[in-house]
This record gives sequence, C-alpha cells and structure tokens, in this order.
Amino acid sequence: MTDTPARLLTLLSLLQTPREWPGSELAERLGVSPRTIRRDIERLRELGYPVQASMGAIGGYRLAAGKAMPPLLLDDEEAVAIAVGLRTAAGGAVSGIEDASVRALAKLEQVLPARLRHRVGALNAATVPLPGGGPQVDPELLAALATAVAGREQLRFGYRAGDGAASRRLVEPHRLVATGRRWYLVAYDNDRQDWRIFRADRMSAPRPTGVRTAPRELPAADAAAYVAQKLRGSAPSYPVVAVLALSAAEAARRLGSAPVELEPLDAGSCRIRGAADPLEWQASRLLALGCDFRVEEPAELIEHLREMGARIGRATAAGAMGATG
Repeated sequence: MTDTPARLLTLLSLLQTPREWPGSELAERLGVSPRTIRRDIERLRELGYPVQASMGAIGGYRLAAGKAMPPLLLDDEEAVAIAVGLRTAAGGAVSGIEDASVRALAKLEQVLPARLRHRVGALNAATVPLPGGGPQVDPELLAALATAVAGREQLRFGYRAGDGAASRRLVEPHRLVATGRRWYLVAYDNDRQDWRIFRADRMSAPRPTGVRTAPRELPAADAAAYVAQKLRGSAPSYPVVAVLALSAAEAARRLGSAPVELEPLDAGSCRIRGAADPLEWQASRLLALGCDFRVEEPAELIEHLREMGARIGRATAAGAMGATG
C-alpha cells in the first residue's frame, strides 16, 4: 500500500482492536516493510495516538488508553452498528449506561453523514423493542470479558451458580453471547477441562492472567448454537403428543423443518408427536401454530398450559379493570 494517508488510516483501524500486533504481521497486512511500519507508528504518535510497543517473541504494538481519547476511525457499517447499539442500550439492557448511551448517541448522530443518518433512522423506525425484566449486567464486567475474548487471554473470576454455590474459575474465553436481556460467556474451563457457559450477571471480579492461549475448537457450529444447546439441555425435557385442529398437510407447512411426526386423523385434524424438549419450548411451539389443540401427553405440559392460561386470565382481568377504572 503506497498511499501513506490510506495506509495510516488502515494501520489505525487495526490498532484499535484490543490486541497486540507484531510488526511483521502489520507489515504483511499492509504490504510494506517492518521499517515502514515503525515510521508509520511514529507518525501516529505525533498525531496524538498513544501507541505502545512491547518487546519479546510475542511483543508488538497496541493502542493504549491515553489522557484524551483520539478520534476513532469507523467505516459505514461500524458507524451504523454503533448507533443502533447505543439506541438499544438506552433501553436498559446493561446496568447504569442508559443516560450515557443517550448522550453518546446524540454526539454520534450529529456527525453521521446524511446517508447514514437515514439508514439508522429507518432501522430504528422499523424496530420495536419488547420490554421485559431480567438481570442487568455491569458494563465494566462486559468490557473486561470482551477484552479477554479478543486477546485470547486466560481469565479468573468469581462465579455464583444457580443454587448459590460460589467458586473461583480459570477459563479460556471464547465468545460473549447475548440472549434477550442475559449475557453468557462461552469459555473452556481449565479446571474442569471442558467447555462451559457462564451467566455474566453471576460473575464477579474478572482478572486477566496475562497468559495467552491457542484457539480451541468449539463442539458446536458457533457460540450462539452452543449456548442454545446448553440452555435447552439444562431444563427437564418431555416428548409431546397432541391433537391439532389442522390437516396434516397444513400442520407440516406451519411446522416447517421441526423434528416431529404427523399422523392424519381426518380432513381437519392430525396427531403430532414431537421429540423431547423443555415444557416452555413445547408450549410455545404449539401456541405458535395458531390453531386449537388438545395435549394428550405429557401431564406436565397440560399442567404448564393450565398455569399459563391462569396467568393470561389474570393479566386480562387486570387490564380490563384498569381500562374501566
């Protein structure tokens, strides 16, 4: 890359990621010599960017925190992603950052080009968040986890299990996964020598060890799939048998690729047999079909649906009372 301004911007973009870059790797990325990289690093320092250098076999360059944050370099997609993320954060998924998110969003939208403001506005106008409760997470803890993931650095932290048992963990962080209002860290647990997921709101005092680790192969297609698999496996599962007020053909169309068996009963009904899944999943799948149905088994699902019906009835009654009062 012979265009010096373009090369400096690309170099800055690389250094903004939370990791150290060996000079040889930067030189290879930019197609220049290590000597040119050293000169470009000095130019960035003269412009106020606090680039630190470390020596040794795994040493390199990284952008350190300075007394004042220098301008960030964002491409169009990154700018839109940050604007949308700040608007979402203003809704309160992470503890204590609602007001800061609003202020940061106002500053960002002020400098966005018109074409990007239009994209952000269109996306926000088309999106309606679903309010709901759930544990909030300390943003500093999330930042510490994200840094450890990006740097492939071993991490120690305190953890409180669902039954209240406390422990200290040493892990190799892999990815952070957000599911609704909960955050999970997918990591390899060194003490248990196996993969685990950890709820971020149950973690405390994360401390990086300074030990970098080689990538491990996750036993799933990706981190999100692994979290979904673990969450589903943590709840009791039951196979379901129910009669649907749908023809077998229409039930198959609505179910799509769901792993179930359909037995035609007559022109307007069929029996469904589904694999073992948690009660919440079985109930939501049946309700999503948009038809009348009768559960034959398990008894636990029948009771679960009765409880859901009672809650819905109470909510409806409360809404009616509020409307008339």
